[in-house]
Amino acid sequence: RVLASEWAKLWSLRSTWITLGLGLLFLVAFGLIAASRYKSGINSGHMDRDFAASTAVSLSLFGTNFAQLALGVLGVLVTAGEYSTGMIRSTLAAVPRRLPVLWSKAAVFGLVALVVGTVGAFVAFLIGSGIVSGTPAAMDLSHAGVLRSLLGAGLYLGLVGVIGTALGALLRSVAGGISVLVATLMLIPGLISLLPSSWQDNISPCLPSNAGESMFALTHDSTTLSPGAGLLVFLCWTALALAGAAYRLTRSDV
Repeated sequence: RVLASEWAKLWSLRSTWITLGLGLLFLVAFGLIAASRYKSGINSGHMDRDFAASTAVSLSLFGTNFAQLALGVLGVLVTAGEYSTGMIRSTLAAVPRRLPVLWSKAAVFGLVALVVGTVGAFVAFLIGSGIVSGTPAAMDLSHAGVLRSLLGAGLYLGLVGVIGTALGALLRSVAGGISVLVATLMLIPGLISLLPSSWQDNISPCLPSNAGESMFALTHDSTTLSPGAGLLVFLCWTALALAGAAYRLTRSDV
């Protein structure tokens, strides 16, 4: 019943439809723009250095970093939004044990974000691979690692949604949750680059965004985690966020 309630609440909000649409749009549109730019560079003979070693997979998933913000922000709104409106009192009055509310919110939105991310990744790849057909970046679903990368991108976006949900419940503030989410996924990796190189080599691969990226990267080297290790590390970050949210939910008054 709690799952059904959270499902109904999620789809009753206009912001859900808008933000999910933006996440899907970012994922597909930026992937197609990257593929078109690569194709244009090949045809003109003036390839941008950043695109020289690209593949159809990496080009199609170029919008993942933008889509993660939309899905993560919506995850924050799913929980912190109820605190800002006061609806959380009614929710917890109906479910006094509290934790089923958190698990249900995380499960429902995580599943929705997973589906949106996976659909977007496949759509971007299927169209993008057609754009770069006949170029060195050309690939299809039968190539080794392609399916794993596309499914990994969807799973990564689903887990980002769960982390957003947990941050909203932990901080109980829309602005605070979004700020921490953006800092974790985008700002901290840049700050780590200021550390000595020996520290970077040990810390950087285990950051949430870098571990998540290794889940859907087609190739890996000594400075990145394998897909399995990246998934394990990112699951640990997700569990840590959920544990913090669960602790505050059970220990603090609304």
